[in-house]
Amino acid sequence: MKKYNFNAGPSMLPREVIENTAKQILDFNGSGLSLAEISHRAKDFQPVVDEAMALIKELLSVPEGYSVLFLGGGASLEFCMIPYNFLIKKAAYLNTGTWAKKAIKEAKLFGEVVEVASSADANYTFIPKDWTCPADVDYLHITTNNTIFGTEIRKDLDVPVPMIADMSSDIFSRPVDVSKYECIYAGAQKNLSMAGVTVVIVKDDALGKAPREIPTMLNYKTHVEKGSMFNTPPVVPIYTALETLRWIKKNGGVEAMDKRACERADMLYTEIDRNKLFRGTVATEDRSVMNICFVMNEEYAELEKPFLEYATSQGMVGIKGHRSVGGFRASCYNAQTVEGVQALIKCMKDFEAQH
Repeated sequence: MKKYNFNAGPSMLPREVIENTAKQILDFNGSGLSLAEISHRAKDFQPVVDEAMALIKELLSVPEGYSVLFLGGGASLEFCMIPYNFLIKKAAYLNTGTWAKKAIKEAKLFGEVVEVASSADANYTFIPKDWTCPADVDYLHITTNNTIFGTEIRKDLDVPVPMIADMSSDIFSRPVDVSKYECIYAGAQKNLSMAGVTVVIVKDDALGKAPREIPTMLNYKTHVEKGSMFNTPPVVPIYTALETLRWIKKNGGVEAMDKRACERADMLYTEIDRNKLFRGTVATEDRSVMNICFVMNEEYAELEKPFLEYATSQGMVGIKGHRSVGGFRASCYNAQTVEGVQALIKCMKDFEAQH
């Protein structure tokens, strides 16, 4: 039976990316050595890093004056690296979900933090509106896509200060005006690679201004100056990222990814809204196209477990919702196919017909 992968992360990768990575793990560039055992300083590996950095800059139209880094530690490490490197006196944070809340917690260790708005009281079911960003903060931090709760900021905000964004679960899914950001970071295990590498896009002239000594490994300048080679980088995940970036470019770039994402999401949200058994969990205008969350309508609540069992029996993988929301979550990152979404919709229709 064919499996359809809706896992929230680590998540689905394009099949050709998996196959090409597997080939290199067996024999990297005909060297007779595995990609998993070569030196990160081998002459054959540096072109991998160079091409991957170049493709990131090309696909996102990164302006001059920005560096691309491949780091470890996931977005969770960036939660402290950001204030370590950028918080001078005061920072502003928009609280839109679990990961934004974790980022705020870390930032408070380094200085004053202003929470400009929050949807916590409504279990993060919407993106706050009509808030004001103070003009005297060092930066505004946002989480563009909230994986657990299914909300998304799909346009670059206009604020009077530099922005920093956690784009872990929607990077490369749409065009971004990088010039509005001082730093963008993303754990790669959603739209870019396997777990183990974090992509950082940082504005060079924003570094070196924080009034504190920064440990070597937590200082972005360390990694900019050494081209992400200060210590051993995650070699295999970087190669997988390169293959994914090639796939994105070959398939039309971020503009095409955006179109595909909206098409998939429109199909699934239309069925959620139509089907008597289900309802969406977030405000319609803030619905994520990456993580589509839905639950049973109250009168059919007892059918939650049976539907999960039925969908699983039909090849749906990873659709159980996060415990913070319950119900179901269909993660539709770039590699997800229309066929996969159609298969899930068929499950929903067939299960409705049975009840």
